[in-house]
Amino acid sequence: MKEEEIGSTMDVDPKQYEQIIINGKDSHNIILSYLIHGCFKDTVESLVASTGLKVSAAQLEDMEKRKRILHSALNGNVLGAIQLTEEVSPDLLEKDKGLLFDLLSLRFVELISSKKCTEALEFAQAKLTPFGKMQDYVEKLEDFMALLAYEEPEKSPVFHLLSLDYRQHVADKLNRAILAHACMPSYSELERIIQQATVVRQCLSGDLGKDVVSPFSLKDFLKS
Repeated sequence: MKEEEIGSTMDVDPKQYEQIIINGKDSHNIILSYLIHGCFKDTVESLVASTGLKVSAAQLEDMEKRKRILHSALNGNVLGAIQLTEEVSPDLLEKDKGLLFDLLSLRFVELISSKKCTEALEFAQAKLTPFGKMQDYVEKLEDFMALLAYEEPEKSPVFHLLSLDYRQHVADKLNRAILAHACMPSYSELERIIQQATVVRQCLSGDLGKDVVSPFSLKDFLKS
């Protein structure tokens, strides 16, 4: 593709998008996929009722199970999330050591946030220290242990480990792992479409060169 053709592709008048016919059912299925992935059961039921889409009883049950797990992980009950995960997806955490470490680290963070430093240290020695024998976890382990050195860990250089963003990151990772373990897509159709669109735009931006157009930003694109 010539450079001027690439430029014209990226600068298409948004009004031309309106000429592309999208099947309403396809749009509903894409939204449904996202809602099922995120365990938005009530919204799924409302969408199904208003569109006539079909969702099986097994899918509703799966959403409810994953919702309980994710809710536990996000609301300070990581040990409960681990127990539920072992019930829903036997041997998942045994095989996925990285995910297990992330969940145990959240429990450690819970104790730090509750100012239970002695209990946090004992938990780390019992559950996290064994990971120190594996090179992949040494640096991560050091970051978590550093939280114990500060009276106000939220002001430490690794304060992000205490954030809701980190907790959400681990919960998302857990959700994808449970889905994959059950041989279901670990990403929703909507996420796949966004990923593909982002990669295509980034590739086109790269072909044009940094001096011709600024790097593609999904955030900026959605605002346009």
